[in-house]
Amino acid sequence: MRTFIFACVHNAGRSQMSAAFFNQLADPDLARGISAGTHPAEHVHPVVVDAMREVGIDLTNAKPQKLTAELAQNAEMLVTMGCGDECPYVPGLRRDDWPLPDPKGQGIESVRQTRDEVKRRVLDLLVREQLRANVAPA
Repeated sequence: MRTFIFACVHNAGRSQMSAAFFNQLADPDLARGISAGTHPAEHVHPVVVDAMREVGIDLTNAKPQKLTAELAQNAEMLVTMGCGDECPYVPGLRRDDWPLPDPKGQGIESVRQTRDEVKRRVLDLLVREQLRANVAPA
């Protein structure tokens, strides 16, 4: 089982969307995605929960978590969300950075655009890593 970590500072938006799409679209026998942050928020941004609900993903009970060495143990890749110098870093992990706008304080239209870009990037990652579930494209 290959583990991919999607991380940002507060783990309340982009990384939550990324892990959710990854787990929905990846072959569950091959890989899993987890999300984490260096300074996790208390909860996922409500506008992110709303935007994801629109595409059939429920993040109501998602809980931001801290990126720790234990969490990163045996992970294969760290995908950060364009947080600049504040982006999490884990020595030894391959890293990709997706410069995406932070949904914090944004309206639903803006968050929908970010959500759709997250999904596109997740699909690209799954194809590149040969982890796509054997289903019709979403």
